[in-house]
Parts: sequence; C-alpha cells; structure tokens
Amino acid sequence: MRIGLFGGTFDPPHLGHLILASECLHQLSLDRVFWILTPNPPHKQGKTISPLGDRLAMLEAALGDDPAFTISRVEIDRPAPHYAVDTVQILKTQFPGDLLFYLLGGDSLRDLPTWHNPQHFVAACDGIGVMHRPGAAIDLTALDVVLPGLMDKVHFLETPLVEISAQDIRCRISQGLPYRYYLPPPVYTWIQSHDIYRQNS
Repeated sequence: MRIGLFGGTFDPPHLGHLILASECLHQLSLDRVFWILTPNPPHKQGKTISPLGDRLAMLEAALGDDPAFTISRVEIDRPAPHYAVDTVQILKTQFPGDLLFYLLGGDSLRDLPTWHNPQHFVAACDGIGVMHRPGAAIDLTALDVVLPGLMDKVHFLETPLVEISAQDIRCRISQGLPYRYYLPPPVYTWIQSHDIYRQNS
C-alpha cells in the first residue's frame, strides 16, 4: 500500500486539515492516510496544548467512518520525545513492503535541516509530499546539498490556500467569535458539549 503520514497536534482538527489530507490522498495516489497525533511535539515545548484525550476524541469525531483515514497511535503509545525520524522507522517495521510518504508543509521542508537526524529521516521515507503554498519559494537544489537524496524523495503538491489555523480557532472560541463553519460538524458539536478553549488563546 501507499500510506501517507500526516502528523500534528490537531488542537482542534479543522476543515483545513481534512482538505489538505484529501488532496494528498488524491495527488499521491495514496491508499490510506495515517493521522499521527503527537502528544508533545518537540517544536512546541512551552506552549499550552489541550489534553491528549480531548484531542484524540476530536480527531476521532473529525475522521468519522472515512475508510481512507486512520488514526495512528505510533506516538501516543511511546514516551517522548516524538521525533519524526523515529516515527517513520517504527512504521516501516510495522508495515514492511508498504510505501510511506511523509506529508508536510513548505515551511517544514525549508526547516528540515534543523530537524532531529534529518538525513536518517529522508532515508527512512519512501517519499515526502510537500503541501506547497502558491508563490512560496523553496530552493530544493540547495536543500539537496545539505541533505543528499532529498530531491529524489520530494513530491510537490498543488494544494488550495486554506486560511484556517487551529490557533485562530482557539482564539475565536476564547473571544466568543463565530467558529462553527471552520470545523467538521461533529468536532463543533464535541467542543460545544465539552466547553473547551474558553480560557485558551
């Protein structure tokens, strides 16, 4: 199978996440997308993140019964730190013979040399799907000098510019602003019934 790996805190999961995952599924001819919920991402240390149980419940609500989308517990079930290179290597052992495509944004691609063991990460991935913002300049040739072999792995995807962010949604909720239509209906219902984010921004 061709499997996409879509990681994040998903705090909360919103329509932008679903749109991007769907585009990756189509453009990379993936069979499934594994949504990798990260309990404590290394790059967000010191930031307030909602409890893992709440984010997992919202992600389950967001994905519903779509057979192409699956929640992976690869980071939930192991202790921190949760580095992408370790995640991919673990999944490679769990799904031998399958092709794993790590999905990330153009800004993350530019920052890839600063990741933990980036060369091993590139080697572990069968492909890297880059959700590319229109007009964003990325010097892939220069990155390939730093991380040899990267150019052969990268697949640029033409994804819509979706100006929805989890941070903005949290701010809107805390300020009493409208937010309903930024979210899949089951996630909106879950947030309403559990009254979270009221004090967060």
